[in-house]
Amino acid sequence: MPIYEGQSVEEAIQNGLKALDVTQDEVRTTIIEEGKKGFLGVGKKNARISLEPMVKKEPETETVTDEEPAEANSGKISVETETVEKETFEEEIAEEEFTEEPSEQTETLENLDDQEALAQVGVYLTNITKALNAPATVSTTYDDQRIVFDLDTSKKGLLIGRHGKTLNALQYLAQVYVHRIAKNKLSIVVNVGNYRQKRQDILQKLAERTAEKVDRTGRPVFLEPMPAFERKQIHSALSQKRYIATHSEGDEPYRYLVVEPAKKYY
Repeated sequence: MPIYEGQSVEEAIQNGLKALDVTQDEVRTTIIEEGKKGFLGVGKKNARISLEPMVKKEPETETVTDEEPAEANSGKISVETETVEKETFEEEIAEEEFTEEPSEQTETLENLDDQEALAQVGVYLTNITKALNAPATVSTTYDDQRIVFDLDTSKKGLLIGRHGKTLNALQYLAQVYVHRIAKNKLSIVVNVGNYRQKRQDILQKLAERTAEKVDRTGRPVFLEPMPAFERKQIHSALSQKRYIATHSEGDEPYRYLVVEPAKKYY
């Protein structure tokens, strides 16, 4: 039975009708997959349907009538299954989309030594960059008790994303993955080019300007939401200023930093 694809079920149906040169009333439609939008563009899947031309049969043939409920039910099951997968995709993206045979690896890749775990993270990131159509060479360095994975690619902007959101998502996925497979607790950073260095300079200047404003006005300043490791950088930058106190509020991924006067300076 021919299978047709499209970005949506409706588009897939139209593609099939055009290919068969028929109207929708002349075919029986079975939805195989509804498709997925993916997460950050990763894991996107087209909708898939099958179209079977309805041929008028003689009354004595009952086979088609008997099979219709089974095919219809099969289509509904596929839709329900894909709906569940779509709802849980963001939670399972690290396990489903970027590993070969994830269920098998989940069983075998556990309690790995540091070097073995880091090697697997390198493979994991390589697979992600390929899925993002920005293949990168992954190298590992060590910086201040952290392991830095540098991604060398000709499509730096694609892996960094707007305001570094794609790069931060890659780092989050890699951190979750290494926690799952490594024996020890490892802290990692994912970098593209010199983005992290530039970002660190920006955060340092932001911390200084914010501290000056709080000291001048005597009122707290609420910074924009940022990842935990960036909030930590600002915490660290302001830790030596005795007239300043910092703390985080809100829930991830919208958790933000509050910079305020220390109590004894109120």
